[in-house]
Amino acid sequence: MTRKLFVTTALPYANAAFHIGHMMEYIQADIWVRFQRMQNDGNGPREVHFVGADDTHGTPIMIAAEKEGITPQEFVAKIAAGRPKYLNGFHIAFDNWHSTDSPENVELSQSIYRKLRDAGLIVTRTVDRFFDPVKGMFLADRNIKGECPKCGAKDQYGDNCEVCGAAYEPTELKNPYSVFTGSAPVLKPSEQYFFALSDPRCHGFLKDWLNTPGRLQPEMVNKVSEWLGEHGEKLADWDISRDAPYFGIPIPDAPNKFFYVWLDAPVGYLASLKNYCGKKGLDYEALLRDPDTEQIHFIGKDIVSFHLLFWPTMLKFSGHPIIDKLKVAVHGHLTVNNEKMSKSRGTGISPLRYLELGMNPEWLRYYLAFKLNAKVEDLDFTGEDFISRVNSDLVGKYVNIASRCAGFINKKFEGKLASGLSDTAIGWIRKALLKDDGSERQASIAAHFEAREFGKALREVMEITDITNQYVDENKPWVLAKDAEKTAELHEVCTTALILFRQISILLSPVLPAVAAKVQAFLGDGAYDWAQLQVANGQAWEPMLGRTIGAYSHLMTRVDATMVENLFDKPAAPDTAAAAPAEAAASSIEPIAEEIKIDDLMKVDLRIAKIVNAELVEGSTKLLRLTLDAGEGRLRNVFSGIKEHYKPEDLVGKLTVLVANLAPRKMKFGVSEGMVLAASAADEQANPGVYVLQPWPGAEPGMRIR
Repeated sequence: MTRKLFVTTALPYANAAFHIGHMMEYIQADIWVRFQRMQNDGNGPREVHFVGADDTHGTPIMIAAEKEGITPQEFVAKIAAGRPKYLNGFHIAFDNWHSTDSPENVELSQSIYRKLRDAGLIVTRTVDRFFDPVKGMFLADRNIKGECPKCGAKDQYGDNCEVCGAAYEPTELKNPYSVFTGSAPVLKPSEQYFFALSDPRCHGFLKDWLNTPGRLQPEMVNKVSEWLGEHGEKLADWDISRDAPYFGIPIPDAPNKFFYVWLDAPVGYLASLKNYCGKKGLDYEALLRDPDTEQIHFIGKDIVSFHLLFWPTMLKFSGHPIIDKLKVAVHGHLTVNNEKMSKSRGTGISPLRYLELGMNPEWLRYYLAFKLNAKVEDLDFTGEDFISRVNSDLVGKYVNIASRCAGFINKKFEGKLASGLSDTAIGWIRKALLKDDGSERQASIAAHFEAREFGKALREVMEITDITNQYVDENKPWVLAKDAEKTAELHEVCTTALILFRQISILLSPVLPAVAAKVQAFLGDGAYDWAQLQVANGQAWEPMLGRTIGAYSHLMTRVDATMVENLFDKPAAPDTAAAAPAEAAASSIEPIAEEIKIDDLMKVDLRIAKIVNAELVEGSTKLLRLTLDAGEGRLRNVFSGIKEHYKPEDLVGKLTVLVANLAPRKMKFGVSEGMVLAASAADEQANPGVYVLQPWPGAEPGMRIR
């Protein structure tokens, strides 16, 4: 049997360039694919098809295209044109990169839908959907944010929570708001199409599918099993339709209805494979029905609800053959200095800036691989650790072997390696390549790569480099070169070291493909495969004996700390270049006040406060009495001169900004314990309004404004 692998990654949404999280996932998948291509199951090399695509549908792309005055297709094409510089830049070798806005995806998505409909798993009902009264359109799940109904996390999308991973309906969100206008959406009735995930057939299938050994990590089995419930009571039907206007795939026999983007996005994996098969003359249907074919899918932990509930159930009940051979590899997020990446906080990493700074992409490939394992754990990037790991392992240990020995072969022996080795030299090779129990390290390292335990694999490889460097240090070729009577010994030592260097290069080639290509050229090798690592039959060293090699040139430089400093996003600065509204007269805007220092600003303690009550002040023509909750465990009394501009009942329940450390002021009507911030123009005739500041949804009483 020869394994046939169909490898996929989560599809990036085509509204922006790749971010570093995409690169981490693609690098992980690419390393695994390159390892698989080095394997031979006895009947020939493994057949591996590595495909990806852009996720192109949905309201955000439609809106973004509208803003630019172009069609959604033109907008998506512009994003797609920028993909190769990232993928090629980090040596990520997809066999095919496609789009969900493709004939293949339309055909496959509609076909799957029809089969689900025929199986009785599509139902319709009239439901209340969120509608943006300012924008005048129904809102897709990702166009609504609010508080997660399960864990209470702020600013979560309307389909699933990125904090706890729960899936839910957008109407379940607490304090929802439109991402387009910030307005509170209203509910309007609309006929919608649902995938009946609550059907008992779905629960029975999912329970068996999830618990199939090797399907996915145990922690994910436990997490998703919680979502199922004991008898499927936690599974809710899934709204798979969206109303026009919408950029997506039309639902058959349903005018002005389109598939929700999350229905056709996973089908995009199959669409890309079908497109690839068409280009290569492969039989797409036969490949998927072949019992030796497996799909291995890499995704982040924030989208598992779609990939471990809806997607497999869709495949199963549409009769898709890949479902029984689908395995899902879930990974954590990439953090920076143990913080979630954020451009505004200066903890973001731009992959394009990484390349523009001239940083070696294989530094990042190795660093990420060294930290990756098969668990669903976040991976942290720190500058100091990155510099230390790369400079120590790749330059100080690995490249150092060749740089210390290759020159002697060219200078002293006309580039020709020794034609034979002593038992002592072979003993060192065995010491490096065999474990204490006599088993071959390459088998152990292969098992780690197969299981996606890349960190364990690379630690074993580094043990081989340590033993090799120990051999070089003990035999000191630079000393042997000074003694004419030690020429044969010098020849053997340098040959032995380069044989081990070649072995290490083969082991590292899935992670460092560009360096491996240079090593192949330097040593006169063809393509590397895992069989070249075998110790038992001498394959690890005999092909190298007596070989003439090329001149050595340096393979990798050290990481420059300045590069790493320049890599991180700088904290976002306020946009001082924003133009004043055209309708505001220049005279209505006050000049900027005298410059202050940061220490002056920090003296002012601004807090989020909730207006729990507002009332008229008897005897005053300007003041309202505000009762504020600033998260202190008590209420404050503040007088504010906004009576002419606000009705008391319109303010109750709203959040605002309070100067919390202003000294209490005794007034005719009582004591005022602070000041509520409001904006107004200098020229009240030009703009007579007073505008009380309101924070963005998600802020809570007591939060400090920094």
